[in-house]
Amino acid sequence: MQGSTTSAVEEASNANLSLLRLLNPEVLADPHVLYRALREHSPVHWDPYMHAWVVTGYPEVVTVLMNYSADRTPPPAYLDGLGLPLMKPFAEVMLQQMMFMDGAMHARLRGICAAAVTPRRVEGLRAVIESIADELIDKVIASGRMDMIADFANPLPAIVTAKLLGVPIEDHEQLHAWVIDLAEVLGNFQHHPDRVAEIVQSLEDLKSYVAARMKEQRRRTTSGLILSLMTAEVDGHRLSDEEVIANTIITLIGGHETTTNLIASGFLTLLRDPESLELLRNRPEIVGSAVEELLRFESPVQHTARIAPADMELGGKTIQKGSRVVAVLAAANRDPARFPDPDRLDLLRSDNRHLAFGWAAHFCFGAPLARMEGQIAFNKLLRRLLRPALMDKSWNWRGNAGLRGLTMLNISFDPGLPMTTA
Repeated sequence: MQGSTTSAVEEASNANLSLLRLLNPEVLADPHVLYRALREHSPVHWDPYMHAWVVTGYPEVVTVLMNYSADRTPPPAYLDGLGLPLMKPFAEVMLQQMMFMDGAMHARLRGICAAAVTPRRVEGLRAVIESIADELIDKVIASGRMDMIADFANPLPAIVTAKLLGVPIEDHEQLHAWVIDLAEVLGNFQHHPDRVAEIVQSLEDLKSYVAARMKEQRRRTTSGLILSLMTAEVDGHRLSDEEVIANTIITLIGGHETTTNLIASGFLTLLRDPESLELLRNRPEIVGSAVEELLRFESPVQHTARIAPADMELGGKTIQKGSRVVAVLAAANRDPARFPDPDRLDLLRSDNRHLAFGWAAHFCFGAPLARMEGQIAFNKLLRRLLRPALMDKSWNWRGNAGLRGLTMLNISFDPGLPMTTA
């Protein structure tokens, strides 16, 4: 199939079904139209423009996440051959990150990081997260308006992640700036040549920042994930400094960027569905179910890539060993064969085993923290902001095909008093 000659009609069909259409802002604004067309055409589709198999059906995506290889980082030397030497620093870091590993090494790194965000430890952060959320709302409540991104959805997970890592809270804005740059590389199919040098500099600055925090920990031990990575032993082995830095970076991106998008995109979804918004406002106890539905309905992570470890059959197609496979999580989360009436927001959906956090060995270890931050954020916003409303008629989505998020979200509400003066 991959090597066959295609007719003009087939070429037009392939172009209309290519994931590269996500580079079009109009398609990016509502990608589910494309995802639905792909799923209905074939849940396992060869995309000649992406040079990859695109998988959109729920059972097929689960199979990919369970059985295909996450070890997909190109060797740095390979990038030289492609004329992309500037991207080599990213490849060097990715080679040491658990997200791009399989087997024992992945399990070793994941076990160390997951120990820092167990449900019990996350529950211990509840009061801290609630306090941060209140403080952020206090800053804007008297004005009767806010940019949900800049005023709340960005700083909340940034501050929480700084606490988790054990770095100074006042550094959260700088950390956020670096995360935005690095997420641009992780989520996109192509990169603007004018931005590459700037993003590489952000990577180098963040690596230097983590190295400096490690040096401080060696002088004066405190606490946090960086220290946990530095001191943990698995089978008598400790992580190298490079491994500590690389996995601190991926934890920072995962703990910050995706939670920002959960909160902002989720609140936009609620504002566009007033009945659901009022249901959650009147029944705050359903927030756990509500967050799961918002994750399914507007998935912060749209897709992830894998490599076929051998010749494999999937959805009636033969996937050759070494082929790149893109598992579209957001499409699987709206597969009508798995979720009845998938395009309807149902905050009380009972059977909701979505794929927003992945599946199997690479299931997001930070999911308990993201869920808690989302639950606290939505209940705080709905309790404290009276008559919230959208101020804009259209929204700009960041040019990131994989990590879906808004550039801003302006909302109005009835002015109120800060908690300190209420």
